[in-house]
Amino acid sequence: MNPDMVARIIGMVFLGVVGAVAGFIRGDNWLIYLGVGGGALGFLIAPYLSTKLIKGLRSALTQIPSQSLIAGLLGVTVALVVSALLTLPLSFLPGIWGRFLPIVLTIVLIYLGVTLMQVRGGELLQLLGLSPAALSRRTRGKSGSPILVDTSAIIDGRIADMTRTGFIPGQLVIPRFVLQELQHVADSSDPMRRRRGRRGLDMLNKIQKESEVPILISEADFEGIEAVDAKLVKLGRTWQCPILTTDFNLNRVAELEGVQVLNLNDLATALKPVVLPGEEMEIRIIQEGKEFGQGVGFLDDGTMVVVEGGRKFLNSRVDVTITRVLQTAVGRMIFAQMKDGTGRERGEKE
Repeated sequence: MNPDMVARIIGMVFLGVVGAVAGFIRGDNWLIYLGVGGGALGFLIAPYLSTKLIKGLRSALTQIPSQSLIAGLLGVTVALVVSALLTLPLSFLPGIWGRFLPIVLTIVLIYLGVTLMQVRGGELLQLLGLSPAALSRRTRGKSGSPILVDTSAIIDGRIADMTRTGFIPGQLVIPRFVLQELQHVADSSDPMRRRRGRRGLDMLNKIQKESEVPILISEADFEGIEAVDAKLVKLGRTWQCPILTTDFNLNRVAELEGVQVLNLNDLATALKPVVLPGEEMEIRIIQEGKEFGQGVGFLDDGTMVVVEGGRKFLNSRVDVTITRVLQTAVGRMIFAQMKDGTGRERGEKE
């Protein structure tokens, strides 16, 4: 049964009984009126005083940065200690002052304590070694820092191979809203999107079964934000942890917000073999280039090699000499010419 409906039934019964008792004490026909009225009121307001209130408080707490939460609790604690020390002497004041002044003083001190800690609490927590960054550095040697995972990184699939290599020291945190987006993609009416979504679910299941990297499904969410990318960036800034993705736009937005990004495409580009001008290699020409006489081949890692004068050796393996290497926004491109200008083939045409 829906939790809201359970709360409505409990509220209806409770206030109905309270109303009936009050009506019985009043006499006449008030028992029926107040009983029915109390039951109706309980049915209407019960969820707002129970399930919806708890859900709202949980959502609000997940959106509060950990540093602000720690600072606020510390401010309240200090204020309560100070007010406890001052309450006893103030209680000896004559008349109304002795009864109400300690209460007023406690409220004022709590307000001042929380306000002061929100303004200067970060510096104090840093001095005490209780800031999230300090705690993260202290525990990073044992378990590594958590890494938020984007939907694109899960669908990409390379993350499954990375987790088996041991290069990810911390745990992978997948927010619930990322799983919901992945499920939405897997249920898409578009066949290509549906295949991508199911591939992502398969990759996630593979990581859980074959990898030693722990995976945490986080319930943290921001109800006032609709876009998944915006939620990830805000969560990364709140938790002070990086985001693993292959999304170019998310990469740029996160950098503007000061959130560290681990882009799988950047990692793949950085791990490509270094090729220097003057180096010789063997390559197969598989297509024509854009310019006259050019041929195009590819290295094992997918890097494009443009060979001047290689067009006539289409579908053949040739020896080439690297002339220059160009790094572009989409990857690395290598330009070469035929070795010694002879255009000598390696073996028969394929």
